[in-house]
Amino acid sequence: MLHVAEAFIDKNYHPTVICRAYNKALEDAIAVLDKIAVTVNVKDRASMLGLVKSSIGTKFTSQFGDLIADLAIDATTTVGVDLGQGLREVDIKKYIKVEKVPGGQLEDSMVLKGVMFNKDVVAPGKMRRKILNPRIILLDCPLEYKKGENQTNAELLREEDWSVLLKIEEEYIENLCMQILKFKPDLVITEKGLSDLACHYLSKAGVSAIRRLRKTDNNRIAKACGAVIVNRPDELQESDVGTGAGLFEVKKIGDEYFAFIVDCKDPKACTVLLRGASKDLLNEVERNLQDAMSVARNIIKNPKLVPGGGATELTVSAMLKLRSSSIEGIEKWPYEAAAIAFEAIPRTLAQNCGVNVIRTMTALQGKHANGENAWIGIDGNTGEIADMEERKIWDSYTVKAQAFKTAIEASCMLLRIDDIVSGIKKKQAPGASQGPSKPKIEEEGDADNEQMIPE
Repeated sequence: MLHVAEAFIDKNYHPTVICRAYNKALEDAIAVLDKIAVTVNVKDRASMLGLVKSSIGTKFTSQFGDLIADLAIDATTTVGVDLGQGLREVDIKKYIKVEKVPGGQLEDSMVLKGVMFNKDVVAPGKMRRKILNPRIILLDCPLEYKKGENQTNAELLREEDWSVLLKIEEEYIENLCMQILKFKPDLVITEKGLSDLACHYLSKAGVSAIRRLRKTDNNRIAKACGAVIVNRPDELQESDVGTGAGLFEVKKIGDEYFAFIVDCKDPKACTVLLRGASKDLLNEVERNLQDAMSVARNIIKNPKLVPGGGATELTVSAMLKLRSSSIEGIEKWPYEAAAIAFEAIPRTLAQNCGVNVIRTMTALQGKHANGENAWIGIDGNTGEIADMEERKIWDSYTVKAQAFKTAIEASCMLLRIDDIVSGIKKKQAPGASQGPSKPKIEEEGDADNEQMIPE
């Protein structure tokens, strides 16, 4: 795009004119995308499985069949939230946690209907490690006596004053625990510390407790079991207690203890438990799973697909060439430049396949002439020219539209640069004086000739 547009700048055409033409070309390209896009039914498991599998077909986990695709679809459909008006929000970064536990086989991996985290109860001998239908309270405050922010000196004149001071601390902690216990919880989880005295009061009442949990894990638990994170125990209400979980259990996997809050009624957060022989294997599987979840999320958020294998770009390119023939003046050239730029994708695919690039591109352009055969593209495995619908090679409409917008915006931004100011000192000849030199604003030609990066 840039090379053709720069020619107009040399002829004193203003970049604004070129950028305006590029933006019109972008609008036409998006219109072509809307025309050839097809809508997929996200509730059809088989079609979703095929789409996600196509994104990881050449990756390491493809040898394990549908396993990773199934995990990705289960996880993304679990955390999806309807926003109304046909919109759906899927936050895979915030509400899906991938927990990698070495050991076992990859086939043992699963999506939990709830969450898990690497913690044990505070007092394993006194607190229950398995609770059915637990009432869960989530806190964001410490259950211990507050220390003074500054250095505090207490002057005690009598021996009894010391016992009074300790009693005040004990009463404060007891009061905190009583405020929590009046809601009859089975499990108390706090992000901060929990003192031995508080642990005693809670265990005496038959309540299990977990302390120093990460904020992100606490948010996921709240989404999974329907609880509300409370900042102060005296603000607790019955509606803040989470009752959506079916089971709380602490299990030992390998050498570490993991807490599971599972069998939730309508969880909006989940954990993907990955098992495998080694950490390297698990890291690779996690990367593949992230790709698969991103594809599933894009389809759920906007269930529209366009043909892959360069077919979409060739269709857009052919339509822009047709459109440019009906435009007069300098605005027709940016259209042609954009049409040529879109052909870079199928050309790169042909190079990667090892086929004859010129013959393949000529054949594809012939089939896409006049905007026909929108589904004809390149099979990335064989290099054949084929129907993308038959081969089930798809691209997400959302990703494709965003790529087009980003490319045009980047080109327009670069075209609007009218001068370059360099902050790098030039090399001085040996023996030259080191005195202060006058700052210089470089011309266009200087920026190309000068070695910009110092050795």
